[in-house]
Amino acid sequence: MNQNANLVALSAAGVSVWLDDLSRDRLLTGGLQDLIDTRSVVGVTTNPSIFQRALSHSRAYDDQLAELARREVGAESALRTVVTDDVRMACDVLLPQFEASDARDGRVSIEVHPGLAHHTEATVRQAAELWRIVGRPNLMVKIPATAAGLAAVTATLALGISVNVTLIFSAARHRQVMRAYLAGIEKAFHAGRDIRQIHSVASLFVSRMDAEVDGRLASIGKPEALALRGQAAIANAHLAYRSYREVFDCSRHYAELRCAGANAQRLLWASTGVKDNRYPDTKYVTGLVAPETVSTVPEETLHAVADHGVIFGDNVSDKFAQAQATLDQITALGVDLEDVFAELERDGVAKFQQSWKRLHTAVADYAGMPHEGAGW
Repeated sequence: MNQNANLVALSAAGVSVWLDDLSRDRLLTGGLQDLIDTRSVVGVTTNPSIFQRALSHSRAYDDQLAELARREVGAESALRTVVTDDVRMACDVLLPQFEASDARDGRVSIEVHPGLAHHTEATVRQAAELWRIVGRPNLMVKIPATAAGLAAVTATLALGISVNVTLIFSAARHRQVMRAYLAGIEKAFHAGRDIRQIHSVASLFVSRMDAEVDGRLASIGKPEALALRGQAAIANAHLAYRSYREVFDCSRHYAELRCAGANAQRLLWASTGVKDNRYPDTKYVTGLVAPETVSTVPEETLHAVADHGVIFGDNVSDKFAQAQATLDQITALGVDLEDVFAELERDGVAKFQQSWKRLHTAVADYAGMPHEGAGW
């Protein structure tokens, strides 16, 4: 099958394309394989909202849920079984991409229970459990970049488990994530683990920032404020990429670990679906093209890029000063960016918790499954 030229160009510019979606239907019908074959997809990310949509709109889970209900399995255990089965199957589909990329791509991410976002030790225990249950080398366990999550990232990496650090909103928090990553790799190395096998990405959420900042700029209402709408997220991402280059190109700490086989923790652009129809539907994919990054893309956005996305190569590395000036202007107008980042993190955790609660309730109500305490 022929790959789409626009997505080939994106990949050639150094951006790995990961699909931000997964469902049993997509696996059973060959839909995921088709996107690998024609849309340059080399990875998959999931989250509680994705699984809630999958189970709510598909009959593909009926037989498995009926069997679990017959065995009187509780809702949380049933969810764990269904979700890890989907992720394991996706890992198997992507194994060729994993092997061809020397383990950088071909990855499938599964998230720890969102209710554990502020509990370090419980997050580490569940990350280890998910790693064991899925049992595939191309798994990544998603851990949120909350204060408690940062410590969990270090501890999980120290166990030799690959981690996708999610719900990052600011360049400052991204720097903390990179420190947590290097600390974890160092611990793994001193524990005698093969750190060449440990990979990680840092998922910076993009479109959600514009949605929040644009609302605040609209409230200010001045022409100069309105003129800055739609610019905060890309500028913020540029500054995160600058930090990435500083750490993984220049820092002595990483240089020492690299000599022992450590991998760089790539930046991943998350939340790339456009939330405001005033903006181009490819804005957060074609606007963030930089070497050694990952773009995780909803299917609708993926097809939009394939149809009319324009890729000119790296459009990030020469924009750092402009990005800083943009955020300085937004701050000068009265937008408290630290409050924006804190609000986005609270909202991100809450949305995933709400999705999981709805999913838990739906599964629990299926054939009268007994409710268990929330949390795996």
